[in-house]
Amino acid sequence: MSYYDDIYEAAVDAHYLITTTEAAELGVPGIELVKLARRGRLEALGNGVYRLARYVPSEADSYALAVARVGVGAYLWGESVIALLGLAPTNPDRIFVATPRRVRRRLPKEVVIVRAPDSERLTTYEGVLCQRVCRAILACRDSVMTERLRQAARRARAEGYVTAVEEDELKDELGW
Repeated sequence: MSYYDDIYEAAVDAHYLITTTEAAELGVPGIELVKLARRGRLEALGNGVYRLARYVPSEADSYALAVARVGVGAYLWGESVIALLGLAPTNPDRIFVATPRRVRRRLPKEVVIVRAPDSERLTTYEGVLCQRVCRAILACRDSVMTERLRQAARRARAEGYVTAVEEDELKDELGW
């Protein structure tokens, strides 16, 4: 198998994205990503993030790209988790990404960095590493109207994103 085949296998499951760190874990040297980008097989998106030149777009692509750009250990946070799952209307101009590490690289203005709590439980929704829905809803108490958060909680329960115990916690916290 060629380097491209190795990259392709990993990238297909990650919104067609591959980072230099992920490629190194596959045994693909960073220079090979540069060569593949020059040949038109990959598209360089900056900060060591590449996308396959031929890919099928999805609504979650912008969220996956934001998390990849922030780097290792990053995950979708708060409003952006709610928006990704379509649980309630949120501000589409910003994507909140949490990370436990300091980020020094330049990021697009729509990517907002949040300092990650130490004990956050994570999961994957739509192929993007995320904060769990219950925690995401609670994290938005200061920035989203309570009625919208209640709507998100009801819809999350109906769609199976939160358990009955988490639903009770949301009811207590949101006064519903």
